[in-house]
Amino acid sequence: MSVEVMDEEWLYSEEQVRSLLEWMRGHAGADRSVHPFMLIVSEQALRPREARALRVSDVVLPEGDLGKLTARHNGVAREIPLQPQVVEFLRGWISEAGLHDDDLLLPGMRGGPLPPSVYRRIWEQAQQAVLPRDERYWWRLGEPISILREPCLVKWLGMGISPVTVAEWAGVTPSWLALRYPHCFRTEKVEIDWDHLAEAMALPDSPRP
Repeated sequence: MSVEVMDEEWLYSEEQVRSLLEWMRGHAGADRSVHPFMLIVSEQALRPREARALRVSDVVLPEGDLGKLTARHNGVAREIPLQPQVVEFLRGWISEAGLHDDDLLLPGMRGGPLPPSVYRRIWEQAQQAVLPRDERYWWRLGEPISILREPCLVKWLGMGISPVTVAEWAGVTPSWLALRYPHCFRTEKVEIDWDHLAEAMALPDSPRP
């Protein structure tokens, strides 16, 4: 399995993600779904096409408690927990947009799926406006929107959540996570007591005849 490594220094910081989202919220204009769409991609580590397909009935939003989001990838459904602040945001969004259970959660202006051309345009503008103009980030302006899910996955791993659980939430495999983010699986170098190891692994004495 070939997986491109995402080095730690390539990840957007939480502050940069927050700044990108804030910029898009203030510049989406009539395309009101763009900001919540980007927020869901970044906060729930969804693939953009998964976020586009969400319906209101795919989220459970209890007041003041953890919620639940059901995403689908290649016909397979998986559940992802929603933090209370995301639950509150989505409750406000659904009410403000006047959405019903059968409606798309993040519709375009005409009620259908949010067009990729719309959110890609605003995403590119946000990158231009927010990212530092240095060698580290400037050449990455063409990064796809899916780059926003990477910091979330790394954050989950850094919180000590099992790679198996993170893989289930992200719709990937634990081995994919290990290959994609090797820095999350490194351990500090420890001194090995070779004498103790040899003693522990020694074969028992052969019984005498």
